[in-house]
Formats: sequence, C-alpha cells, structure tokens
Amino acid sequence: MTETTDIRDAGDDRANAPTLYALAYLSTALHPFTEPELLELLEKSRLNNSRLGITGMLLYKSLHFMQVLEGEKETVLALSNVIRQDPRHCGMVTLTEGPEMERQFPDWTMGFANLDLAEARELPGYTEFLETPLTNEEFLADPSRLQRLLMVFKRRM
Repeated sequence: MTETTDIRDAGDDRANAPTLYALAYLSTALHPFTEPELLELLEKSRLNNSRLGITGMLLYKSLHFMQVLEGEKETVLALSNVIRQDPRHCGMVTLTEGPEMERQFPDWTMGFANLDLAEARELPGYTEFLETPLTNEEFLADPSRLQRLLMVFKRRM
C-alpha cells in the first residue's frame, strides 16, 4: 500500500505565506516641487492607493522622494512601474522589497511629510536623524536606516 499525502496536511507553508508585499524606493525630482504640487501629488496618490488597496508613506526633501508601498504583490509591482515612468522624477532605486506579514502603515493610503518645511523641525520627537539626506548613498549601504526613518514619522503622525 502506498501512502499519499495531501499537501494541505503536509505542513506546506504556501497556505500561510503572506500575500502582502512592500516596496521602498528613492528617486530624484527633476525640479523642486512647490507645496501645491506636493499636495496635488498626495491627493491623487491617496485616491489611487485607496482604490488599489495600497498603503504607505511618502517623504520629500531637497528634490528627493522616498516612498513605501504596501499591498498585493502584483498591484505594488504594477504601481511601482507606473511611478518609474513618471516624467517628474528620475533615478528610481529600489531600497527594499519583498513579502511582509503585516502592513507598517495600515491606516494610511499615503502618509506624507515634507522635510524641507521649517515646521518639520518644530514637531515633537524631531531628531537630527531627520536631517538625513534622502539619497541612495545614505540608504543603500544600510537599508535598516529606511525603516528607522519611516518609523519616526509613523510615531509622529
């Protein structure tokens, strides 16, 4: 008699694998964004992300964007490809990507902070770490810095 095993009973982790996917990137704006341009970008992103089931965080500082997208893998990857084609920025570099067990920003269709504003320095919890340039050199060598920076804003918002 040959034993057969149902894969559902064989400890197959695929059934429990996370379907959530996160991607974080940096890019450089081709021109300085004004406050109204940033607000328009944020408004459109929030509407689009809500429709797509995407959550995340966007930071802007000195012509540089840092963004985290969270959602279904196919949706996150498709959105990142659309973002990559946006003519308002260039040099998009992925810092981290992969499956996640839970959302870091579950309540935000797009959290946002403009670090160029003087008011950013006056918010409770401000630290010199927030002066970190949003450049590849700062984050590619140590991607854990990305998580630390984003968590500062998660706690403040």
